[in-house]
Amino acid sequence: MNKSEIRRKILKIRKKKDLQDQKINFDFVLRVIESKNNGSKILGGYYPYNKEIDIIPLLEKFEKLKYQITLPKIRNNYKMDFFRWSMKDPLSINKYGIPEPISKKIEYPDIILVPLVAFDKDLNRIGYGGGFYDRYIEKTKKKKNILTIGLAYSFQKVKKISTNIYDMKLDFIFTEKNN
Repeated sequence: MNKSEIRRKILKIRKKKDLQDQKINFDFVLRVIESKNNGSKILGGYYPYNKEIDIIPLLEKFEKLKYQITLPKIRNNYKMDFFRWSMKDPLSINKYGIPEPISKKIEYPDIILVPLVAFDKDLNRIGYGGGFYDRYIEKTKKKKNILTIGLAYSFQKVKKISTNIYDMKLDFIFTEKNN
């Protein structure tokens, strides 16, 4: 299957499932971040959209541990940047229906929690097809060392994703089954 076919198949499955009780283990993610990170506490998160795994409880716990939370905002030309956000801050809805921070303060996270539609054992991912995360990760890795962690449901794992030079492999991918 090509990426479009995989994307359609997984999104159809995700839409039909009741996923409310599926959670990512915070302690597991925190242990990995603390062991692989240089002590930076700027975390790039995302606001769950289209039945993505809900990471709001994780972001709340990171904020309590004094991590600076940032969320992406989509710009023109299929680009995005991360902006400071706190749990108490309002969000605005962008043209894709995704909540974004209203902050104008750009931050450059050292740890990025990445949403995905599908992934394979080699840490390749498929997103929605716009390339936003691939471009952002590639650009940022040229400037500094960042840790990229994909978050997904276990059923989103596929056998193999064909990649090209624009696809950015992640450092880790966690599902509700990791603990």
